Amino acid sequence: MLKNYIKIAWRNLWKNKVFSGINIVGLSVGMAACIIIMLFVKYEKSFDEFHTKNIYRLNEVQKFPGMNASQKVGLSMYPMGPTIKADFPEIKNFTRVNWKEKYQTTYQDKRVFLPQVFFVDSTFLKIFDFKLISGDPNTALEKPNTAIVTAETAKKLFGDADPMGKTITHYGGDTTLFTITGVMQNVPKNSQLQFDGLFNFRTIYQSWMGSWSGNWLDTYFEIDPKADIAALEKKFPAYLKKRMPNPENVKYYELFLLPLKDIHANAGDIGLDYLNFQKFDAKSTNLFAIIAIIVLVIACINFMNLSTARSAERAKEVGIRKSIGARRFQLSMQFLGETVLLSLIALVVALILVALALPYVNNLSQRELGGPLYHSVGFILAIIGGAMFVGLLSGIYPAVFLSSYKPVKVLKGSVETGKNKGNFRNVLVVGQFASAVFLMIATIFVVKQLRFMQQKDPGFDREQIVTIPLSGQVQKNYEAFKQRLLGNAMIQGVTGAQDQLGSHLDQSGVDFKYNSEPLKNLAVTRLIVDDNYLDVYKIKMAEGKNFSRNKASIGKEYIVNESLAKMLLKDYPNAKQSSLIGQYFGFDSVGTIVGIVKDFNFNSLHHKVETMFLSNHADWGISQVSVKINAGKAAEALAFIKVTWDNINPDFPFEYQFLDDHFNEVYRADTQVSKIVGILAGLAILISCLGLFGLASYSAEKRVKEIGVRKVLGASVQNIVVLLSTHFVKLVLVANLLAWPIAWYAMNKWLGRFAYRIDINWFTFVLVAMLSVSIALLTISFQAIKAAITNPVKSLRSE
Repeated sequence: MLKNYIKIAWRNLWKNKVFSGINIVGLSVGMAACIIIMLFVKYEKSFDEFHTKNIYRLNEVQKFPGMNASQKVGLSMYPMGPTIKADFPEIKNFTRVNWKEKYQTTYQDKRVFLPQVFFVDSTFLKIFDFKLISGDPNTALEKPNTAIVTAETAKKLFGDADPMGKTITHYGGDTTLFTITGVMQNVPKNSQLQFDGLFNFRTIYQSWMGSWSGNWLDTYFEIDPKADIAALEKKFPAYLKKRMPNPENVKYYELFLLPLKDIHANAGDIGLDYLNFQKFDAKSTNLFAIIAIIVLVIACINFMNLSTARSAERAKEVGIRKSIGARRFQLSMQFLGETVLLSLIALVVALILVALALPYVNNLSQRELGGPLYHSVGFILAIIGGAMFVGLLSGIYPAVFLSSYKPVKVLKGSVETGKNKGNFRNVLVVGQFASAVFLMIATIFVVKQLRFMQQKDPGFDREQIVTIPLSGQVQKNYEAFKQRLLGNAMIQGVTGAQDQLGSHLDQSGVDFKYNSEPLKNLAVTRLIVDDNYLDVYKIKMAEGKNFSRNKASIGKEYIVNESLAKMLLKDYPNAKQSSLIGQYFGFDSVGTIVGIVKDFNFNSLHHKVETMFLSNHADWGISQVSVKINAGKAAEALAFIKVTWDNINPDFPFEYQFLDDHFNEVYRADTQVSKIVGILAGLAILISCLGLFGLASYSAEKRVKEIGVRKVLGASVQNIVVLLSTHFVKLVLVANLLAWPIAWYAMNKWLGRFAYRIDINWFTFVLVAMLSVSIALLTISFQAIKAAITNPVKSLRSE
């Protein structure tokens, strides 16, 4: 019996090649989209799953005077780890992490710059489950000047030799020696903590042991699994009052805990989140999953539509089978078997599509998503089970519908597909296209918002600016490097700063005094710059003057932005902005405000412009060189910069990045979202059009004699095309009307995440309506024109 059902199912699929092909293509594209998104979701959810302990990170909410709003940060103070452990029995252990990028290490005559190393407490490997190849995780970092390196780092430094017990040297401000006490397996890619080596904290941070003066590290706790986290957090205000040296500062801080496994995907509102590799908002991941399911549902709707539309073709088969004793359940199982078979065929095609698409998806997402597809038996079984479920879901309504025919009516030729069945198909078509229209609107607004962020004038010039990082010994050669570059006509300007625009900038406490008013203490974003920084970046002055070039000028000079100027004058409503010039301002050393610059977006457009001051404190050091190059000779200019660098800093590698590329990195997650949503929207439209094509084909086939009669009576090709197209166009228009309010609400909510955003305009909705109708007409017209130009003699010959 089963063999017979499979044989009949295969014959039916082969007999109706066009409709079977449409269903297989639609289902396979929908399945492929779902599989890829499942791989992405699985990868995202796998972050830090290999850690077995109940780990939380300590975070702060900072509410300093001088800031536009409070901010959440992933940083904490040095003493918080040990003091919280001492005060709360729920805390089983703690570790702190401070990071160093491009860390220079030397073994004998081999010099290696490690991308990132961590300075950690000895408890780090007692909390985190990173695996050692050599060494004891409990004791490897107990003593100062000890280090653990990854297998990759060990290979770079020692080749095939055993690293254990060997000494490496770091040349920074001082020469520091480290003994290798362990070798670790390379850090998994799905770890938010990415590092090339672990170094003992006490080696260089002895003087910071009791300092509550800054937030410059991450603190992690192992907490008793039975602990009530909410109750623990309520005790933190009392802890701060007890422990912080200055009770006045307590009001500026709140502490909260975040589970390690939530940090990667649920820390979108947390800034200064430096140790969060490939940070990606779970809301975007969930959005992808929802859209992928919509795409698959659209493919299922295609199957239902085409199956019920062609129900009359199977009516006699049902009648004959019932008349010789077949039961409704048996017929239903036969039809469901056909859909499951079709679904499994579609799965094979889908897996081929996934294999072809994965290289592009991996490049777009910067992840390696194919692992579970090839190595996880559970994942493969889930895909097969999912395909069978899709087959059952797609076929359950057609199976019930087809098996319901009465054999007497069918064999008399009086079977009716029924008006209700046509209405049901209309509802499905409307739902299908409403989903596609929604995704089209969403894609347009997402792309427009991304383009707006990339093209909006940030208030400074970032065209053809190359940024070069400085560190350690190289900082001492900044002036020599700058002067040599300025001697070449291809270089239009050179300046330096402590931080790079487009990154989170540090904040500092400042003192401000307006005339004879009381002194105010504020916390403000800080940018240490060279004297000519505003000139190179073409940042416009609103009041006052630029920094003096005279290094011997008396007192320090400060320039504030307009946001800070408004903040400073908020208690003096009648004061003009220009009255700030010459006022007392202190950071590190006392000076005066000499200028006010127009606000510029030194961060991404996700955030409003914060209060900010610029200072030319050269003694703080320059860590980023910005070089403005001649656009017509970029390659030659870069070659000249490299040669100059190699002459002055021969022991350090030359690294650079165009500032535009850095801002593209800032908006990387937004770019990924826009492209993936766009691809899924395109697939939804493709599948919807396949369904529409199938229904138009069936409609033309069903009305072939009617078309023949109309042509004989004088109907033109245009009349026939309008006749066959009008009904479907009406359905697409109804789909637009349903999709518009949903899309408006969803996009308005999504755009609310951005401090600077585009407006939602009615033209986009009209444009999508015109586009969707055009796509539908193009899809339908192929079959309509084909039917209209057919010789009526052929269609009427049987009459």
